[in-house]
Amino acid sequence: MRRLLPLLALLAAAALGLAACGGSGDDHATAGASRPARDATLILDFTPNAAHAGIYAAVARGYDRAAGVRLHVRVPGSSTDSVKLLLGGRAQLAVLDVHDLALAAAQGRKLVGVMALVQRPLAAVLTVPGIHSPRALEGRKVGVTGLPSDDAVLRSIVTGAGGDFAKVERVTIGFNAVPALLGGRVAGATAFWNVEGLALRRRRPGTGDFRVDAFGAPRYPELVVTTTRALLREDPTLIRAAVRALVRGEQVAVRDPAGAVRDLASQVDGLDRAQAAAQLDVLQPALEPPSGGAIGALDPAVLRAWARWEARFGIVKRPPDVARLFDTTLVPAAGG
Repeated sequence: MRRLLPLLALLAAAALGLAACGGSGDDHATAGASRPARDATLILDFTPNAAHAGIYAAVARGYDRAAGVRLHVRVPGSSTDSVKLLLGGRAQLAVLDVHDLALAAAQGRKLVGVMALVQRPLAAVLTVPGIHSPRALEGRKVGVTGLPSDDAVLRSIVTGAGGDFAKVERVTIGFNAVPALLGGRVAGATAFWNVEGLALRRRRPGTGDFRVDAFGAPRYPELVVTTTRALLREDPTLIRAAVRALVRGEQVAVRDPAGAVRDLASQVDGLDRAQAAAQLDVLQPALEPPSGGAIGALDPAVLRAWARWEARFGIVKRPPDVARLFDTTLVPAAGG
């Protein structure tokens, strides 16, 4: 019996270890599912926020390593050009605004969108209190950042409400929508409703929030995980592994937002956790796929509608070739 006791203790410890690894179902990657991981760098589009919660959840929970890839998430600096980093092989993946992806393609950059991070437009026109329709912006100053997509968003929203876009006075304010609106410099400003819109409402209740997909734009995916066409062709296993891990992370953001915020806060120094939780709360419906599809999936019909809108409102001269610009096959089907 004395000889059996150490063996029994060892077996008990092993059983506890297995329960700890596999007892939570899909919440954490299991050690048995791990395989030798290959490194891949992913560049964010902006400072880490709730839109990136799924990415950080994938890393925190080991979904990347379980899939066979070790994701290194990098925050862009003021001079970061994600497209150049991708094309130069210094990054394997990047989160791009879908309009930036269209512009890059129009310039001959051979990129491919492989997964939707956010499934609906985040672009909006925020307004001071008392403006109940985008038509009321005629004859008033509206701030824009200077990005090519801003005029398209503003024009779509104003004309979609029956207004005259030519009568709107545009003022370049950079990325200062909230201070410009609070200071009375402008009556409206283009911005993201999930970040600036939330911040503005907290400081001044009653402000307006006119979202572009409520005024003529299709429900296109705002943020897209992107790679190069060459890398996808030469190393599809790496990209598939990364997409698989990121989809699992997105599922956490949708189904367990509190857990996703904890994962985000555990990896981002100085993150305002309460603010991130509030952002994810308003953003969560935008992570859900259209028409009941799989989380992270790119819908070809939605993308074709987006391509027509992109050209109609002048972001690019011709509708992007959706079949070349996106690979819609990499995200597993819902329930798969």
